[in-house]
Amino acid sequence: MTLQETRAQRGQHVVVNGIALYYESHGPEDRDPPLVLLHGGAGGIEMFGPNIAAFARTRHVIAVDLPGHARSGIGDGPMRYESMADDIAGLLRALGVRQADLIGYSLGGGVAQQLTFRHPELVRRLVVVSSPCRRDAFYPEILAAFDQMGAATGTMVKQGPLGQLYPKLDFERLFTQIGDLQRQKYDWSGDVARIRVPVLLVFADADTYHPEHIVEFYRLLGGGQRDAGWDGAQRSRNQLAIIPDRTHYNLLASTALAEIVEPFLAAE
Repeated sequence: MTLQETRAQRGQHVVVNGIALYYESHGPEDRDPPLVLLHGGAGGIEMFGPNIAAFARTRHVIAVDLPGHARSGIGDGPMRYESMADDIAGLLRALGVRQADLIGYSLGGGVAQQLTFRHPELVRRLVVVSSPCRRDAFYPEILAAFDQMGAATGTMVKQGPLGQLYPKLDFERLFTQIGDLQRQKYDWSGDVARIRVPVLLVFADADTYHPEHIVEFYRLLGGGQRDAGWDGAQRSRNQLAIIPDRTHYNLLASTALAEIVEPFLAAE
């Protein structure tokens, strides 16, 4: 049996807010709460690479293709972090999930943040992987790329590996919508400061954001405010991890993420 055939047997679609969302279930389904994985822009569940199997050894993993991506359908309106968060919340409720641990990478990290802001009752612990809470956190060259992103970008991308992996996807439409999304200005600093669930931030040491923003993000969560004390009693309950020798683009290529995240999720 091929990998694609195995994935097809695990995958299902659920219609939420008029959108057929694709998800896969991995690992023991009797483990609660489940772990929900939200991938980055233009890709799909496969972005998490070996981390899916690593998490699934001990957790019930629900991996979702975001609206408009990979095998999921798309709504009629513009692509926005807020609406995608509502769609994922609807999927979890349709699956009978009362509360979940949440990992969001890149664009999926923005969706995960909005899900936590808008539906806090659904989130037990939040892991934000290589994702900012303000648009101006990106380096200037990335913002410039967003300014140029559109249908022509999609035409180019579909000629490569992603086009082979998702042959039915309208890449021109997807990149038009992602470009529009990424040109919207946002600053969620106030919402981040009000998060009440434990949060782990994970970045690469050569990421796509100003390092000052990574520190600021952590400070918004109460970290980096004072010496933790010899017994650690004064440290924030929220955590920051920097994975060495990685970039935004290969951060998920090894199980380093799972190795960092698992102790955080297991903590009382």
